[in-house]
Amino acid sequence: MIEDGLLRKWLNDELTDAEKLAFSKREDYALNQDIIEKAKYFKASEFSKMDDFQTFRDIYKTKPKTKSINWIRPLLKIAALVVVSLGVYFTFFGNDLIEERTLASEQTTINLPDLSQVTLNANSEITYDVDSWNSKRRLNLKGEAYFRVAKGKTFAVITEYGIVSVVGTKFNVKARDNYFEVECYEGIVKVTSDTIMRHLLEGDTYRILNNEFSEVEIFDPAPEWINKRSRFRAIPFEEVIYELERQYNIKVVVKGADTGRLFTGGFTHTNLENALSAITQPMNLTFEISSLNQVLIHGNTD
Repeated sequence: MIEDGLLRKWLNDELTDAEKLAFSKREDYALNQDIIEKAKYFKASEFSKMDDFQTFRDIYKTKPKTKSINWIRPLLKIAALVVVSLGVYFTFFGNDLIEERTLASEQTTINLPDLSQVTLNANSEITYDVDSWNSKRRLNLKGEAYFRVAKGKTFAVITEYGIVSVVGTKFNVKARDNYFEVECYEGIVKVTSDTIMRHLLEGDTYRILNNEFSEVEIFDPAPEWINKRSRFRAIPFEEVIYELERQYNIKVVVKGADTGRLFTGGFTHTNLENALSAITQPMNLTFEISSLNQVLIHGNTD
């Protein structure tokens, strides 16, 4: 914690004219100024933070002076200084990273700074930097979201499994465990995942499920989940179960059934019993609601 009153006020830009004059005559003024000037030129790190400015300054003042013939060591020192500087700078000067998320059985629509809209499905999350949005429209997605992008500069959605780039369009992105899917509802969407790149037109789908790539056509004007209904086309039954759990905040236990079988159909998000009937009857399965948050699905034992 910073105990020096003048130093604290200087960091917060609260010095009076007289205090500024006194502070500029201190022996450590040049050191403090040098640290802040160097920190300005780096982008934020999500992984490193210093407790306070005083801690960082002590490290900065006592960095080793010994010479080395190993050219790697100076680079390592510079890298360490960069990481620490980022933590100090953004601890004291703010962080404009915005995070929006939904819990199980939730859905929400977010207006972005350029009036683009994002509708998040259950158990999903986006993060973006509002300060740099006008110059670089990009966000990170975990889960599933439907995008209605206002025309402008390139708009990028970054996921663990691939990158989606557009200008102005409507599209859906699902980025969940072993399941990456992009559906284009309007305009043109560029999708890149590892070595597979495609330009999607309206009605095209890009899907990587369990490391297998496929392309199918869609005919709906928008994803059905935004209207409280999930629909699947030749999807392993286990993926259907995962989505049911997200939409109803329940735990499903399957006994005596092959969850790898492909399922085509859908279920509503507004009535659990109807949803269970919709996914079990086509698969010749039965279900039992055993408690408020647990469901058992049984295979046919005949």
